[in-house]
Amino acid sequence: MSISCACPEHYPDWDGKDINLGGQCVHSLSIPMFLHMPLSYEVYLKRQYHDIQGLQLKEPWPGLVLTRTGMFRGTIMRILEKSDSPSHRIQYLPTPFNLRGKLHSGDIGTIRNSVRQIQMELLDSGRLPKELYISYLTCPLCRDARGGNKILLLRRWTESTILKKRTHKPS
Repeated sequence: MSISCACPEHYPDWDGKDINLGGQCVHSLSIPMFLHMPLSYEVYLKRQYHDIQGLQLKEPWPGLVLTRTGMFRGTIMRILEKSDSPSHRIQYLPTPFNLRGKLHSGDIGTIRNSVRQIQMELLDSGRLPKELYISYLTCPLCRDARGGNKILLLRRWTESTILKKRTHKPS
């Protein structure tokens, strides 16, 4: 994470891949939302950063924040290395925690087609799409130096036997 902005310098290559983060240690912080729009997002990012630094926890990808929005409450999560910290904000993701990744080039206003593409890929493969996690990889301060706006979309999914039967019918 650079001093001028909170964008991750390095991030995982999850574009077009299925990832299982089940059992992964995360720092989770609830944030207020209004109609899926985060309120005081930067303040909560700094609070989470200082909390992780104060607990002396290590991140495999410093600055990589997974944001899940909601109507009035949302969550920001940071992936951590294994920890036995007693903090109530440290938790382990349930197993399995399957995600499909997609790297979106563009801003939040152009994200619709990428989200739709992930959803259709999952449905076509017999998987049921669940919640969407968004990770902003560039901000307005660093986007020009890093090749434009980049957002990592992560769609959680579960196996669905009913969808598999419908999508894999023999001809």
